[in-house]
Amino acid sequence: MERYFASEYHERLRQHVRGFAEREVRPRIPEMEASRTTSHELSRAIARQGWIGATIDPTYGGMGAGHLAKTIIIEELARVSGAMGAMAQASQLGVAKIIHFGDDAQKRTWLPRIAAGDVLPTIAVTEPQSGGHVLGMESTAVRDGDDYVLNGRKVYVGNSHVGDLHGVVVRTGHGSKGLSAFLVEADRPGFSLTEQTPAMGLHGFSFGELRFDACRVPTTNRLGEEGQGLAVAYSSSILYGRPNLTAVSLGIHQAVYDETRAFCRERERFGAPLGEMGNIKLKLGLMHHRLMTARLAAYHAVHLLDHGLPCDAELMNAKYLNHESAVQSARDAMDIHAAAGLFTDRPVERYLRDAQHIYAPAGTSDIQLLRLGEMALGTAKGQWSERLAGLVRNTPPQHSEREQLTTAGHAVRT
Repeated sequence: MERYFASEYHERLRQHVRGFAEREVRPRIPEMEASRTTSHELSRAIARQGWIGATIDPTYGGMGAGHLAKTIIIEELARVSGAMGAMAQASQLGVAKIIHFGDDAQKRTWLPRIAAGDVLPTIAVTEPQSGGHVLGMESTAVRDGDDYVLNGRKVYVGNSHVGDLHGVVVRTGHGSKGLSAFLVEADRPGFSLTEQTPAMGLHGFSFGELRFDACRVPTTNRLGEEGQGLAVAYSSSILYGRPNLTAVSLGIHQAVYDETRAFCRERERFGAPLGEMGNIKLKLGLMHHRLMTARLAAYHAVHLLDHGLPCDAELMNAKYLNHESAVQSARDAMDIHAAAGLFTDRPVERYLRDAQHIYAPAGTSDIQLLRLGEMALGTAKGQWSERLAGLVRNTPPQHSEREQLTTAGHAVRT
């Protein structure tokens, strides 16, 4: 099925990322699980592969490989570690705001450094009181000559503690036209991080709190025009956030399936493999069904995105379906493993914890269904994939096999 969407380039990229993940990521999982803190070293190692630049144009040193390639990169990292899949998706989400709203100087300054892995970007929108209600945010930026002065807090920021460049949406006026976006370097005076709080899952990934206390940034750090902050937040979430998180869910789902299938073959009951029991075979069959359907939805959505076609509904559907399917399969895996699944010598309990983290970002499952309902009724307020079609369209390089392995940034080496 995936061969319909994926070219030889995509499959060779998959094998390269998978090999890296097995060699470099898997051995570090026990340490990340035990410490439950950000893995700075591993995050940087992944960034240096050039994969954060999957959708950055080669003009700026990026891969220019498109959203399907980005999906495969995140999926393969998440198959081994949901935390590192989340790290990659959050950084690539941070790329979106610069590609879509950055001026020439901002693109020349930041995109090559991001593509090279020297800078990890984030996007910061959510606040403690308003949550996902973007228009309810209270953090502010006040113009002062050639600067803006930022004050406030942002929470649940992906890559908070490894990020070098934070894309921050704050209030500069009233109403929906009163939000603006800024690039804030992590070493600016007035910027700080709160201590990282351990969470249920995704150990090794940081999604913490940023604080701004009279943090002064120049007007040249503003993304787009004053008043475009809502567009920055929504477009980044819809066009990058939803497919990126879809990819994390898909990778975790694949890991759940692989682990459970192996368990069903190796564990015996009544003198035969566990998988020969009818009820177990049915659960495994459902898991396989969900995984195939989820991957089809994920790849189809980003295939449309890569070709500049309207696909907001497909992106919503893919995020909803992949999260819900991954969680349900992880629960079934826990049932199949029974008591064995409760212990950390097997990863199935980690998969369930990690999968649950994908529910809220870029809109909960309820939000995806509400937006799909609006599209069904014809009351949706346009499609971001249509508005930004020219900037979104991004197909993988078409070169010889050798060139495919050497021209896409740092990502694929022979």
